[in-house]
Amino acid sequence: MIQTLLLYYKAHIALMAPSSRTGAGYLYQYTNCRILRNGKIIREDLWVRSGVIMNPEILFYVEKVSADQKIDCKNLIIAPGFIDVQINGGFGFDFSTDTNIEKSLQKVAFGILAHGVTSFCPTIITSTPNFYHKILPGIKKCSGSEMGAGVLGAHLEGPFISPDRNGAHPKQCIKSYDNGFVDVLDMYGDLSNVALVTLAPEKQNSLQVVEELCKRGIVVSLGHSSANLLEGEEAVRSGAKFITHLFNAMLPFHHRDPHLVGLLTSEKLPRNRQVFYGIIADGIHTHPAALRIAHRVHPKGTVLVTDAIQAMGLPDGTYPFGEQTIVVEGKYSYIKDTKTLAGSMATLDTCVRLFAKQTGCGPELALEAASLHPAQLLGIEDRKGTLNFDSDADFVLLDDDLNVKATYIAGKCVYQYKDYVHSPTN
Repeated sequence: MIQTLLLYYKAHIALMAPSSRTGAGYLYQYTNCRILRNGKIIREDLWVRSGVIMNPEILFYVEKVSADQKIDCKNLIIAPGFIDVQINGGFGFDFSTDTNIEKSLQKVAFGILAHGVTSFCPTIITSTPNFYHKILPGIKKCSGSEMGAGVLGAHLEGPFISPDRNGAHPKQCIKSYDNGFVDVLDMYGDLSNVALVTLAPEKQNSLQVVEELCKRGIVVSLGHSSANLLEGEEAVRSGAKFITHLFNAMLPFHHRDPHLVGLLTSEKLPRNRQVFYGIIADGIHTHPAALRIAHRVHPKGTVLVTDAIQAMGLPDGTYPFGEQTIVVEGKYSYIKDTKTLAGSMATLDTCVRLFAKQTGCGPELALEAASLHPAQLLGIEDRKGTLNFDSDADFVLLDDDLNVKATYIAGKCVYQYKDYVHSPTN
């Protein structure tokens, strides 16, 4: 046993960054807690050093060290930090209209800490080339801190979408890529800060565009689309792996052609290709029965998203949204003078609670749908979205009703609810 651990430890040290190597950094032990690991909530302590989750067997048997500080978690659940891959803004700030994108990012990144979000993809809806060229250089990928959640890269939702399924997107800004990927580069400019692009796969030259985006490490999502199932399958075979807000802004399921919804059960996809789907479990955008259908058909593909707009956290009123105006009434937001939904005002922790309740899936899957699954979608599950050893110590403490009590980034408490106190026991 000890010899095996020693061999593991040598390999482990060789792979670790200098900041997390043996002996470096203060060692924290989070006790009196239940942690989510490998799809189960188990009673086990969590060990953190230099912002990384540690293997206690290495600490006990190889390093032979004890914790520098113990933290009493008061029997709360510890889950990986939430990741929101579709959020348009919040707290009075909108990524699609604010020209001071750095300020908008800072305000939203800080505000969502209270809701368990430790990383996110700021989302920009259909806009003009000038706006993309001005805004995208300001969306820098960065780690989270006490100043706010980390930025994983921009989510560009449009403008290469269907004008018939535009939702809240301004029709006059919707474009096609008649010249293929050249038009994409002309539209967006620099793609280095982009993590995710939503497009309609039925548009001419879409397959070429999907392939080129994937070559650049950008995740392609299908959405705001009138595509049939065949067109969706072709896009997935070309590299697409996500569906933007399932059921919303797409053709509905039909028994002769289930359209993009049919990708959840398609048998014509590559065997090694996992298809994920975003879903807005805010109690408004998606009926509980639809949530249950999606969950029961393809539970491992669920990615909870807020699709939150700047009105999240704000009172009723009228607000700009992209190049349009929205009206907020209670829990609803509409394009002015219509009854077209303009996005959600729900926070991600609210979506987790509603999804768990309305699907009956239990806390484990609901929490993974907001952490592990989005990390897998973005290909960062080696460091985000889990509490596995050597992953980033981004996590959230919740009660049994899945209310956020504290949020941690790199092992540091960056938010705590008024009735929870980060309390060392020694």
